[in-house]
Amino acid sequence: MTRRLQSSAFFPAAILFFLAGLVPIPVQAQSSSSSSNPASSAQVYAREKAPSLIDPAGPTISLIPSESLFEMAAALNACGYDEGLEESAPIRKRVRDQMNQALAQSDDARTKRDALCLFIAQHRITGSERDISQYISLALYLTSPPELELTADLTEMPPDSTQVAEIVPLLRSFAAAVDLHSIWLTSHRNYDDEIDTLHDPLSQMIVATNLYLKMPASTYDGRRFIVVIEPQLSPTVVNARIYGTDYVVVVSPVNGKIPMINVRHTYLHYVIDPLLFERSNAIDREQPILKEIRDAPLDFRFRSDTVALTIECLIKAIEARTMETGIPEYKIPNGVDRSQMPRYEHERELYQQKVDGVRWAAVTHDVQQGYVLTQYFYEQLLLFEKDPASLKDTIGEMVYSMDVDQQVQRARHTEFDKEGDEDVLQHSKPRPLTGLDLAEAKLAGGDLPAATAIAQKVLADQDDSIASTANAARAHFILARVDLMTGHPDEAVEDFQRTLATSKEQRLLAWSHIYLGRMLDLECKRDEALAEYKQALAVRDGQLDTRLAAERGVKAAYAQHGHEHDCDDETGDTEPGSPPQQTQPGESPADSAHGGSASSKPAPQTKNSAPKPQ
Repeated sequence: MTRRLQSSAFFPAAILFFLAGLVPIPVQAQSSSSSSNPASSAQVYAREKAPSLIDPAGPTISLIPSESLFEMAAALNACGYDEGLEESAPIRKRVRDQMNQALAQSDDARTKRDALCLFIAQHRITGSERDISQYISLALYLTSPPELELTADLTEMPPDSTQVAEIVPLLRSFAAAVDLHSIWLTSHRNYDDEIDTLHDPLSQMIVATNLYLKMPASTYDGRRFIVVIEPQLSPTVVNARIYGTDYVVVVSPVNGKIPMINVRHTYLHYVIDPLLFERSNAIDREQPILKEIRDAPLDFRFRSDTVALTIECLIKAIEARTMETGIPEYKIPNGVDRSQMPRYEHERELYQQKVDGVRWAAVTHDVQQGYVLTQYFYEQLLLFEKDPASLKDTIGEMVYSMDVDQQVQRARHTEFDKEGDEDVLQHSKPRPLTGLDLAEAKLAGGDLPAATAIAQKVLADQDDSIASTANAARAHFILARVDLMTGHPDEAVEDFQRTLATSKEQRLLAWSHIYLGRMLDLECKRDEALAEYKQALAVRDGQLDTRLAAERGVKAAYAQHGHEHDCDDETGDTEPGSPPQQTQPGESPADSAHGGSASSKPAPQTKNSAPKPQ
């Protein structure tokens, strides 16, 4: 069911139409996303074609899922995308479990997964969420499965998406091999439930924003604001971008909640951008201000584009005027005697002073970040709030009446911050590590006692649940690496064997075999070591580092860096003509399963005097 917002000359009527108009599009609709901020140049409108999810006859504002984005996000998860996993909705882990079951039953599926994951590994650029955003951006230019064809020429697509466009045939093959469409059919009910839950909060946000700006709900003007949900992505990151004249936000809901502040930021761009783009010639006279913010910690586009800077400053001023200050609202009690009113009026004034202080602090911070026009617009909004005219009617006066020389002087005397804030639409805040994640971090940092204590506590608290068994297997894997680093190879073997016996996580299984193979190589048991490496390859966790480590083990016997491999070639334990394998830079037998680097300390000796893996 899809309904379009209707135009109305009367603001209350427009609001009512909006409440009826924000409806979910059927599940077959598609989606889009990218992690960059909305663009600031009108050239974007001419360069990028509308994403495939844009229905020319669709509603102006919509909240939708997308099967194409679902399949892309599922592929990323199958290839080690774990960002925000613990904070994500349960459906994310269920989809991963269903894919793992399909992979376990099909060698062909694992082969296609490996090819897909190799492509992703080879196209890592930043090692951050920006690597993921390029695939999200690409997904919205795909037709519905199973075809998954590009809907635009590469020259008409966002540059970040074109960098990974060659993944499409690999994605298509992987999706068919694990039957992602069937997984989608069993999952989309959860997506529908999330949409039902988010409908009212999103509607309320948009209505409240329109009320403050005194503007009716957007009538049809060829532009659209679309919120796409995809729970398989990290819930701490909002992916937002302008594609032509269409504003798309991709979010990952958890317990019926999304980062509404960030979504609202993009909606404010949707409302305000066209108002200021129309006045770009007048805004060009602000060019002298750009010279004064050269040292501000701003993104380059804000330091080089007056329109982009002006839009962002106005939005930040609106956000400061409408922000939740955290101060409980003060209300004068009913039935107060008139003689007591001066006291209550004084208390209300004190409350308002506190609220204004919080808002002004936000403005000051934005100015020190380099958004130097925020104070000007904040002061203008104080007048705007007392005027019945809408922002559309008053924005011209705000822009044309600006005293540019005064703003230049204000910017010139501003002491800018040394570092800029993270863009809320691009970066996720690091979450505090707990449990076995913290143990992994302690192990990587060389704090072996702390890692041991955490792992042992997990084992002590183990019960019969599936989650507890999985955690125990991972705890044994951590303890095995601690055993290696502290010179206890027998205990390490025992812990690796327990991991193999109890874990269903392919990465832990593969690396346990690799570590056991390396230990056997150091004991000159080449045939047994080969068997372990081959078992690691058979596990097929789909990760490039795992495959390379196992293949190196098959190709050449492992040797600890800095020590000679003294196995007797005539024993037959070493493959003829194979040189001893040295550790690669940053890698050792005790590297974490997630690619942790080796310690630079000398390797302890095993009981048989062979160098022990670190």
